[in-house]
Amino acid sequence: MNFPRTFRIATRKSPLAIWQAEKTASLIREVLACNVELLPMSTTGDRQTQWNLSEKGGKGLFTKELEESLLRGDADLAVHSAKDMPTDSPDGLTLSTFLKREDPRDVLVIKEGVTLPKVMATGSPRRQAQLKDRFDDCRWIQLRGNVETRLRKIAQEDQADGTVLAAAGLNRLGFKNFPGLEFIHLEVEEMVPAPGQGAIAVQSRTDDCKEFLKIGDNKTQKDVEIERKILVQRGGGCQVALGVCLHQETLHFFEESRGKHSFSCAGMSSDEIVQKVGDLVA
Repeated sequence: MNFPRTFRIATRKSPLAIWQAEKTASLIREVLACNVELLPMSTTGDRQTQWNLSEKGGKGLFTKELEESLLRGDADLAVHSAKDMPTDSPDGLTLSTFLKREDPRDVLVIKEGVTLPKVMATGSPRRQAQLKDRFDDCRWIQLRGNVETRLRKIAQEDQADGTVLAAAGLNRLGFKNFPGLEFIHLEVEEMVPAPGQGAIAVQSRTDDCKEFLKIGDNKTQKDVEIERKILVQRGGGCQVALGVCLHQETLHFFEESRGKHSFSCAGMSSDEIVQKVGDLVA
């Protein structure tokens, strides 16, 4: 790749997406010694706030416009939350690398004083399936909007008693707490995260991918690629109640019809780990 004078990063416009793009930009400036500019854009998922995402196409609703900007040459790379990426990139594009992973856990966010919520706001089948025994008399709704908007809708507008959010997103935006809400971190053994949760994905044109390896984190790349291989193996997507997380040399797996499984994967190859998951749930 002949380095452009200025790298252009396609990103969504939400505060979390901009934070992640700025983090990527700072690494490019530091490691590749290039100028960087952001190209914020709205995606179909951002604009269609009334849609039920799992019924309208799921993860791709938040990536299509960014990917099209790469294919047109308007952008040199796109930055995404790895957990939100479909299993396949369009022809000509690839996930070049992943930045060092943040906390992969989920956080249960509950209104202060509520012990048994009656209404929980999450459209994630994975989160619903893992919490249904804990909150067996609960109604599940979707609550759209960025992180702060969802926190405010629960704390101030009484639209739900609680929700579940990724710890990484809360941490990146500085939300260690929020007035009127209690944050309960769920360990990965209790709530198995989505594949790639906590990692930032860098997507580029296939011909350019090697250059961006320099800004990535090798361990994160290895772990997330294994998690995504398992996602493919199980036929997963955002409509499937499936969690996979390789954390501290232990593989944690959840599938609604198979339950939770975990095993030490120290010394195992990627293919061996994927195969063992297949054997466990066969």
